[in-house]
Amino acid sequence: MVTIKAFRALRPLPQKAKYVASAPYDVVCEVEARNIVSKNPLSFLRVSLSDEMRASFESTRLSARQVLENFIADGVFVQEKEPAIYVYRLQNDERSQTGVVACCSLDEYERGLIKKHENTRPEKVEERFRQTLNLKANTGLIFLAFRDDEAIKKLISEVVKGNPLYDFVCESGVRQTVWCASKWNEEFIRAFAKVPALYVADGHHRLESAWMAREKFKFENLGHKGTEEYNYVMAGIFPASELQILPYNRMVKDLNGFSKQGFLEKLKENFLIFETQKKQPGQKGDFCVYFGKGRWLKLRFKGSSALGLVEGLDVSILQDFILGRILGIKDQRTDDRVIFVGGKDSVEKIERAVDTGEASIGFSLYPTSINELLDVADSGEQMPPKSTWFEPKLKDGLLIHLFDVCFSQKK
Repeated sequence: MVTIKAFRALRPLPQKAKYVASAPYDVVCEVEARNIVSKNPLSFLRVSLSDEMRASFESTRLSARQVLENFIADGVFVQEKEPAIYVYRLQNDERSQTGVVACCSLDEYERGLIKKHENTRPEKVEERFRQTLNLKANTGLIFLAFRDDEAIKKLISEVVKGNPLYDFVCESGVRQTVWCASKWNEEFIRAFAKVPALYVADGHHRLESAWMAREKFKFENLGHKGTEEYNYVMAGIFPASELQILPYNRMVKDLNGFSKQGFLEKLKENFLIFETQKKQPGQKGDFCVYFGKGRWLKLRFKGSSALGLVEGLDVSILQDFILGRILGIKDQRTDDRVIFVGGKDSVEKIERAVDTGEASIGFSLYPTSINELLDVADSGEQMPPKSTWFEPKLKDGLLIHLFDVCFSQKK
């Protein structure tokens, strides 16, 4: 049984929402962030980015908390008078996904009812932990999935018949629509109580840092009851069947001392090699490899189809039989020779990087399926890092979950 909770969202005024909404902090580099903020001072990146990153390009040196307080004082944000659950739809020319935004129990994360499929990097968790302590709020959505449930789908279909709070097209061409579902709070809570588990699609570091913040607040609060807002974390919760996973591709800076021909000879031990004009593999077990100057090759794994659940993932085969065995990369999380490349333009990024010498080789993968993700999470095992790239990305800044009510609002 899964517990969800309505919350009093801090949210931008409708006329400000398009300008406030920003990409997640972890998919924007410093150069991009500098450019975005210089053009749009209402961008929520001014809150969601770490103070260390913002300090490199913001002359005011305000902390994230001070920026948020200024936004509130200036009337950019208002807080709901009553707790609510929300429905959130992302739609582009290719697809649409519609889910629920609510708070989830960190006790249930601790007990494994919110299931993860990747390990976290301690330094990234620490950075988000400090940010959460500073803000005393969840400012971005953890992206969760659930196995499809007809009762929840029916409730969502009722909510979207009404007028939305927000409805705009963002800079990437994705239509962002949010409805307040406070009328259906109890119905959603009862429906999710019948869902056996939730699955982390994206946001492992945010979730782990929220749990760490809860532990600190719990220790410091002598009157801790378990019902305080810091015991819950805000999430966007979507039906698994509506989600799209794109490949999370890789580049490597060098060939570990091999010549290109020597590297190809080593590949032949476990892969069939074909010349190809294609830049993306068409089936599981195939990989496209870029050597530069327009040359792509296709690899087909010769190994057993009886590999285990995690070992049989394409990202695992790449690690076990190429990155680790040939290129000497033992841990992708810590080896800076690996460059992760996600998104729809990842193949073009690979070509540019290899052609300019930033990388020596690029690998284009067949995407991990949503069913593979759910099965790995159910098994209690972990995928290799950066196994999935979900798109479109949920926006930061449209809904904020406050742990306290110390913020003053402009009358």
